[in-house]
Amino acid sequence: MKQRLITGIVAGGFFLGMCWLGGLTYHVLILIMALIGYYEFVRMTGLPAFGGTAVLGYLSVLYLGFPWTLLQIPMPLPTLAILWLLMLLFLAVTVTSKNEVPIAQAALLFLGAVYIGIGFASIAETRSTPDGHGLFWTLLLLAAIWSSDAGAYFTGRRFGKSKLWPAISPNKTVEGALGGVALAVIVAVVFAVISGGLLSIGRAAAVGVSAAVVGQFGDLIQSAYKRVYGVKDTGKLLPGHGGILDRCDSWIVVFPFIHILSLLP
Repeated sequence: MKQRLITGIVAGGFFLGMCWLGGLTYHVLILIMALIGYYEFVRMTGLPAFGGTAVLGYLSVLYLGFPWTLLQIPMPLPTLAILWLLMLLFLAVTVTSKNEVPIAQAALLFLGAVYIGIGFASIAETRSTPDGHGLFWTLLLLAAIWSSDAGAYFTGRRFGKSKLWPAISPNKTVEGALGGVALAVIVAVVFAVISGGLLSIGRAAAVGVSAAVVGQFGDLIQSAYKRVYGVKDTGKLLPGHGGILDRCDSWIVVFPFIHILSLLP
């Protein structure tokens, strides 16, 4: 517990400091986290971390998370086009390797690149929103996610009786999940109150519910595939916390989801 606390304080303080700075420095940090996350994903599946197909995945994550806007460089291809081309390249590997790389492996690496690449890209882009309030939006989503985790944990310990999804995560409860949603909404509404009109209470409540529900689902998604591969943590980068994906499992689904719903004004 002591190691976990120390790591949380140091890593959390460093991350929030970089988030406060913003700009290219923060974006590069997020991109590095994305590449480490993809490395953890590949390693966890038991595939060669730097095999030819995995390298294509790293390049995919790099393209999706590259700071095109901050560097004022037009993205060569729109996201939809590049996703289709990447899919074609991953599938082509099965042909060029004469099925030494089976389609299941190629599909898995492609899925990981999209899941991680777009997830972390959305985190970086939130900090650089054109309205100039990127720091506020980023802290809002992080606070909603973290408060959902805390609410679920403490409510589950105190009142939890009904298992939420025992086949995937035996310790999670329905009561805990509801407690997480409630606390996330409260925290988001507090952000609205102090925003000076930047964020309405209704929109804040929608952000809180979305962050809590989707964030907890992101946690379950990672629990599911870790269970399939028989691993406890995706990595060892953060002592007491596991890897990048262990800490950001909710982030990389919440941030894109909030953008898709256009919940950030």
